[in-house]
Amino acid sequence: MANVTLQSITKHFGVLQALNQVSFSIHDGEFFVLLGPSGAGKTTTLRVIAGLEQQDSGSVLFDDQPVDGLAPPLRDVAFVFQQYSLYPTMSVYDNLAFPLRAPLRRVPESEIKARVTHVAEILRISHLLERKTARLSGGEMQRVSIGRAIVRNPRIFLMDEPLSNLDFKLREALRVELKHLQKTQSSTILFVTHDQIEALTMADRIAVLSQGRIVQIGTPNEIYDHPATTFVAQLVGTPRINLLPADYVNGCIHVDGSSIALPFDVTGGTMLPARFQIGLRPEDVQPDPDGSFAGEVTLIEPLGVETVIYIKSGKQTIVSTVPGMTSLRRGDVVRFTLTRERLHVFGEDGRRITVR
Repeated sequence: MANVTLQSITKHFGVLQALNQVSFSIHDGEFFVLLGPSGAGKTTTLRVIAGLEQQDSGSVLFDDQPVDGLAPPLRDVAFVFQQYSLYPTMSVYDNLAFPLRAPLRRVPESEIKARVTHVAEILRISHLLERKTARLSGGEMQRVSIGRAIVRNPRIFLMDEPLSNLDFKLREALRVELKHLQKTQSSTILFVTHDQIEALTMADRIAVLSQGRIVQIGTPNEIYDHPATTFVAQLVGTPRINLLPADYVNGCIHVDGSSIALPFDVTGGTMLPARFQIGLRPEDVQPDPDGSFAGEVTLIEPLGVETVIYIKSGKQTIVSTVPGMTSLRRGDVVRFTLTRERLHVFGEDGRRITVR
């Protein structure tokens, strides 16, 4: 496995700038997730690392050595695609063995058999080895696709939304398997996704990409608890964070169009602009008979493990989540509390303001 570093990577496709000074490092044995919406530049980043696209400027390094001049086969990376990319007329065994039979490797058949058998056992597809891939389910095909990458023992795995075509239950199962596999094999993985649940549950670290730029890099906890911008705050977390326009008057943060006023001491160096936004995660808005604030329940979404409650306070609608089911109903007046210790503050430019 390898450490991988991107240094100021910029890439254009005609007048479109796909990547703009993208820099980050992936540690040996790390599960690193690149998270962002469609069109953010995630796949282009993978293709630049693999050598399938040539960047306009910047450098890609493996173990501190530039690989910009190396052709894709010489970089020794394994690419797992969203669309499986298997040979439908071949058996599962031959699909797994295919990379090892390439002229560049010339692996003996005895070793090929040992590697394929080992990988098939890890991925629990040993019973499928003689079956044609055209007869496999989506989950089985994705396991074979991942196995074909693993069997090569590459320096890094590049995975381009490999779970996005699967149903929810299968995605959930393969997330667990893939993370377990990465830890037991000490693999270095760069995993691309637009799904924040995949990012939070699988990553050692996350890089958030927006319009070709890195917005924030951190652990899942750092990304969730200390988002650098409103873009990151809204991208991560379900339901979405509450973002409310506010100002600061007479020692209180006042939320526009509502009676919500939060006493807030700005002594000790904290400065608040004239206008800003506060962010509150739904779990930090809790119904409480003794709560300081009140509003009307406008919508209830029971999800079993939790319930999502929409509370209208003045002109603002605030989303709350509570564990399990609730007796609240649409039209009820409910009192609630806000966890001020977990309050996020963002300037009008969308950037986080550090408050104490």
